[in-house]
Amino acid sequence: MSDASINTQAPEGEASFGDYFALLKPRVMSLVVFTAMVGLLAAPVPVHPMIAFCAILFIAVGGGASGALNMWWDADIDSIMSRTAKRPIPSGKVTGDEAFAIGMTLSVFAVVMLGLAANWLAAGLLAFTIFFYVVIYTMWLKRWTPQNIVIGGAAGAFPPVVGWAAATGGVSIESVLMFTLIFMWTPPHFWALCLFMKSDYKDAGVPMLHVTHGRRATRNHILVYTLLLAAIAIGMAFTGVGGPIYLAIALVLNALFVFGAVAIWRRSEEASEADNHKRERSFFALSLLYLFLHFGAILAEATLKPYGLGGW
Repeated sequence: MSDASINTQAPEGEASFGDYFALLKPRVMSLVVFTAMVGLLAAPVPVHPMIAFCAILFIAVGGGASGALNMWWDADIDSIMSRTAKRPIPSGKVTGDEAFAIGMTLSVFAVVMLGLAANWLAAGLLAFTIFFYVVIYTMWLKRWTPQNIVIGGAAGAFPPVVGWAAATGGVSIESVLMFTLIFMWTPPHFWALCLFMKSDYKDAGVPMLHVTHGRRATRNHILVYTLLLAAIAIGMAFTGVGGPIYLAIALVLNALFVFGAVAIWRRSEEASEADNHKRERSFFALSLLYLFLHFGAILAEATLKPYGLGGW
């Protein structure tokens, strides 16, 4: 169990609003909000603007609650890794007990309010998403298997399904495909980050793929997942959430993404570290743009359909 769970010491100095907000992982929350909003707006039923606003708000709160609980449990390893050492708990701004209380309170609040504002299927899916991220991924998979990010990536893939359910009261092939797009995108995105984070995960004792199987195996996995992802992403163009706009963007983005994965796969361990890290950082940066533009294209298709301009 994480040391954060028994941390009762007062933080060093008074915590600011920004410190508590940082517990919610705002960067991750922004992705949750955007993909959930696309899932809701791409659904083939009209949603009252107030219901839509409340649904997205409570999904965002649920995502933030997951982040707080993740930081509570992972405070011990966060203090070791350079990328996370300045987070609120390891930096001494917020205690583990405070993070746990905030995460649990916001989780219950988000699930109940989403159920009241939209429907209980969406609320149930949100509750399962929080449970999956905190318990299945953070507490179990992350420190147990190098496939942690593959299986655990499902947690980050649920928001568009929750958004779709909030609008329709159900789950469909379109929402499952949006889930699959994020699910398949997560491993190459995160493994690219791991490749240029040097020894962070090794120092923290987290069995990421590059730690347990080496960098060569990690690059092989990135290429395989990228090729599978490209097939899924382009295939989505011919579904109910796709169309010519989406297809054009998907073709360009996936060509670039595959090219980047091949460049990483072909790199040599004898090449300079700076050159290798440049390729990995470029691929990671492209991966952020990749997901945003795919879901932006889905949103564009949904927005233009009422005018006869989106879809096939």
